[in-house]
Amino acid sequence: MLEDDAAPDGAVTSPADTPRGTAGEPSAEEHAAGEERAAAGEEHDGAAGRRRRGPVFFLALGIAVVLAVFVGVLATREPSQDRRADSPLVGEVAPAIQGTSLTTGEPFDLDSLRGQWVVVNFFATWCVPCRVEHPELLSFSRRHAQAGDASVVSVVFDDDPDEVRRYFEDNDSSWPVVDGSGSGVILDYAVAAVPESFVVSPTGFVVAKVTGGVTSVGLDQLIDQLSGPATEPGADGGATPTTGAP
Repeated sequence: MLEDDAAPDGAVTSPADTPRGTAGEPSAEEHAAGEERAAAGEEHDGAAGRRRRGPVFFLALGIAVVLAVFVGVLATREPSQDRRADSPLVGEVAPAIQGTSLTTGEPFDLDSLRGQWVVVNFFATWCVPCRVEHPELLSFSRRHAQAGDASVVSVVFDDDPDEVRRYFEDNDSSWPVVDGSGSGVILDYAVAAVPESFVVSPTGFVVAKVTGGVTSVGLDQLIDQLSGPATEPGADGGATPTTGAP
């Protein structure tokens, strides 16, 4: 007589008796549970990755926005002559600027540029507006170098000389650059923030101070304005032409 294959009533089925798809393979329920655990792990890893990338992304985005704002401001604001600032130096002989140029390694003296207009620019490589205005100064310097009627001189404001050398090399700029640290130049020109520029006439007098970044066109307009004829009352009450700059 054949024995009944079914387990007797009340008998406990052992794990070995649990139905499986095929011998040695997980059941459908185990397979589904494994997929759920894998999906949960991927979701956790993805969320962690997003959390790690989040701060870096927003920091980079913030820097890009700030730089874009500075570029926009420089491109849309009024020309340099409309941003002239008061300074007790205007009308006075320009304070001496002497030292070894960081770009050429040669001695520099501001008085050696008498006979031409000079833009004395105080800057630092860590200053974003300074970096934005640099191509404008480069354009101004190159155009006037051909005519020999105007030059640019940069004075470093609280910066590493090696960083300044690299910056000028990378930007193909070769005009004189003097380190203002410890030389007294910063105090002589009363510079508290950068960028800041002073226009020196061919006779060596400070004729204008410009706060904030400059533009090549704005500097040309400012020099044209300063070099144009001015008038003063004559002995007979009429107007006598004079030069605009000292």
